[in-house]
Amino acid sequence: MSIKKDLKREGIEVIGKLDTLTINSLAKNISSIISQTFPELNLNTNDLFRNISRLNMYYARLPQGISAKYFYKNKSIYFSNTVDSKNLTAVAMHECIHYLQEVCDNNGNIIRLGLCDYTSKHSPDIGINEAAVQLMASKCLNKQYENVKYFGIDIPTNSPSYYTLECALVNQMAYVVGENILFDSTLNSNDKFKEQFISLTSKNTFYTIEKNIDLLVETQERLASIYASLQEFDTDIYFIKESNKEIDKQKSKIKKLFLDTQKLILTSYFDSTIKLAYTSKTIENYRNKLYLFKNYIGQADGDTFYNDYYIDKMIELEKKYESDNTEITDLVVVKHNFISTLFRKIKTLFGFNSGYAKIKND
Repeated sequence: MSIKKDLKREGIEVIGKLDTLTINSLAKNISSIISQTFPELNLNTNDLFRNISRLNMYYARLPQGISAKYFYKNKSIYFSNTVDSKNLTAVAMHECIHYLQEVCDNNGNIIRLGLCDYTSKHSPDIGINEAAVQLMASKCLNKQYENVKYFGIDIPTNSPSYYTLECALVNQMAYVVGENILFDSTLNSNDKFKEQFISLTSKNTFYTIEKNIDLLVETQERLASIYASLQEFDTDIYFIKESNKEIDKQKSKIKKLFLDTQKLILTSYFDSTIKLAYTSKTIENYRNKLYLFKNYIGQADGDTFYNDYYIDKMIELEKKYESDNTEITDLVVVKHNFISTLFRKIKTLFGFNSGYAKIKND
C-alpha cells in the first residue's frame, strides 16, 4: 500500500510542508528540553537534534481531536492545520519521543516502540507506552499536577487532556518501581521497567495491568465512536435512546476497569513488600511509601478501598512488631513510635481530629 493510501486511511490530508528553518528550530528546542529534563539518561543534545531535524514535518487536516501524529512509515510528523505555530514545541513533544524510541528491522518494519514490543507473544503494551510517552512529554513541558474528574473518578494528573486514566495508572507503577526506570525503558526501548515491576509483584500482575490499560484505551475509543454517531443521527429517537444506554454501560466499564487496575497495582506491590519489612527502618519506609501512595490514586465516591487497605496494613505491621524477636528495649521504642505515627497519619488521611477509636466507631 502506498504512503498516500496509508495517510488517507489514517484520515490525514496533507496541506503543506514546514520549512527547514522551522524544523531545525523545533528540533533544537525539543532536543534541549529532553536532555535537560532527563539528565540521568545521559542523552547527547547534538545527537537528539540531528535525529529530530531529519524528520519530515507537515501541516495537514487531521481527524477531530488530534493535534499531531507521527507516521513511522515515512518518518514524518503531521500537525493539525488548526495548531498555532507558536505551540508547535508543545504539540510535537509527544510525537518526537515516539520517533526517538522506535526500533525497526532491516526492512524498516517497526519491532519495538518503547514499552511496546511487537515481537512479544503477549499484547504489545500500546496503552502503557502511550501513557509513558505522555508522562515524559508532560514532564518536559513542566506541566503541573491538577485534580480532574473523569467517569466519576477524581484523578491527580499532569495530563488532563491526553490518556489521563492511563497516565494515572502508569504513574502509580512508576511510583513503586521508580520514575527513572520507566523513562529509561520508554526512550531506550528496553525491558528494565517491566522486569523490575515483575520482580516486585509478579508476571501475571504485570500482564493483567498491561491488558487492562489497553482495554481502557479501546473502551474510550468505543465511547468516542458512539458520541460521534450520535451527532450524525441526532434526530433518531430510538437510536439516541439505545446509544445513551450503551454510553452508560461503557462509562461504568471504564470506571470499574480503572479502579480494579488501581487496586491490583496497590495490593500486588504492598502485599509483596510487607514481607520484607522486619526492621524499624524497613517498616518505616514501608509505612511512608504506602501513605504517600494516596497522592497518586484516583478516588470515586463510596470507594474506601485504599483507606481500608491502609488501616489493615498498619494493623498487620503492629502484629509484626508484637511477634518480632527484637530486643525488648528496642521494641518498646519502635512500637511507641509506630502507634503514634499510625494515629497521626490515619487522622490526616481521613481528616479526623480524634483518635483511632472514633474511626472504628464511625
